[in-house]
Amino acid sequence: MATQKDQKLKKLMTQLRPGAVCLAAWLEQQGISRDLQQYYVRSGWLEAVGRGAYAKPGGSVEWQSALEALQQQANLDVHVGGLTALANKGYGHYLYLGKERIQLFSPLGVNLPAWFAKHDWGATVEHTKTGFLPRRDGLKDIENTSRELKQSAPERAMMECLYLTPKTMGLVECYQLMEGLANLRPNLVQALLENCASVKVKRLFLYMATKAGHKWLSHMALDQVDLGKGDRSITPEGVFIKEFHISVPEELASL
Repeated sequence: MATQKDQKLKKLMTQLRPGAVCLAAWLEQQGISRDLQQYYVRSGWLEAVGRGAYAKPGGSVEWQSALEALQQQANLDVHVGGLTALANKGYGHYLYLGKERIQLFSPLGVNLPAWFAKHDWGATVEHTKTGFLPRRDGLKDIENTSRELKQSAPERAMMECLYLTPKTMGLVECYQLMEGLANLRPNLVQALLENCASVKVKRLFLYMATKAGHKWLSHMALDQVDLGKGDRSITPEGVFIKEFHISVPEELASL
């Protein structure tokens, strides 16, 4: 006869889709001890993903399921952002060259567990820890999926891409993304820019939006956005853009 804890696990497993990830600490909170977890692995009810994480057998274990566990079970303050968030909304798919890039963002001091960072997800995981934007502004649940993942809205995701320039994201690549963002919400853009701590991001964002000719700019109070003082050289020996006091590559300026 199955024990009460066996029945509890079986009930839990019926609620999870194949490939769903469960964290060891969370399973303990459900009354399933570490010893029982190991027994369930040996019995084939769970499969190990890494130290401290398991998955329901019967489906492929994807990074989205693992991130969902970190967000929902461990309450880890990390979200899908940048290029990945834009691609999830239909922008930027054509920009992928080679291995997919998973761009995750979190506040300073938040670390990904080793099992997640070391696992081969079939893509390159780029985790950026920064406080240049407020923690909650411009975040939403991913739509049209059974998962409940937090990701950046396009307005925030574009700023996250610009934060990564020029080392991780190319400026021309960012401008190509900006060109497609014709339907951004001016109220959200306004709030994010006013609370953005990066002068580089604010200047580049407004320069690219102006260059792309987006109509939503006319609905913003740009005089309320603090662009700082002095000139900024984004690229050495670049073309100086007087309106925004930045130097950008010739390749971008000539587009």
